[in-house]
Amino acid sequence: MAKKKGASRFDARLLRPAQPRNASWAFVVLPEEASARFPRRGRTTAEGTINGQPFEATLEPDGRLSHWFKVDAALCKAAGATAGDMVALEIAPVAKEPEPELPPDLRQALDDAPEALATWQDTTTLARVDWIHWLTSARQSATRAKRVADACDMLASGKRRVCCFDPSGYYSKAFAPPEPAGEP
Repeated sequence: MAKKKGASRFDARLLRPAQPRNASWAFVVLPEEASARFPRRGRTTAEGTINGQPFEATLEPDGRLSHWFKVDAALCKAAGATAGDMVALEIAPVAKEPEPELPPDLRQALDDAPEALATWQDTTTLARVDWIHWLTSARQSATRAKRVADACDMLASGKRRVCCFDPSGYYSKAFAPPEPAGEP
């Protein structure tokens, strides 16, 4: 990524999640100033570099009006970094939010509900990001199944945005970055 206007540049420590104990990935928590440059406190997409290595990532809300993101093993290797290392980051919002991947259970439910599918197709990309985030943030399979059914009912009735969902996790305290592992 060439130096992008509006990009944040900072150094951060790659953190290893405490759980799962054998995780092959790391994560970075954005400083408040960097997070503030993004258009929303909920899920959003960023592009940037880690130690000069380009990446695109989904920023997750941290429940404190900031963001964190997962750095997979391949990106760590390409950036020449491992958990615990300080890395140089440059990060900025993407020019256009990419279409989110539709989970198979929601895809099937929408295929079975033409009215819901029509409303889904007529919503914005960010609205679809929020619907999917609401669905995937369910901790239990029964809750997720209920949310899929509720989503189809709401969409079929013409509701274009998921209600009663705090995509930042700030008010609900529903989201947080992983707990970092202690030093070995």
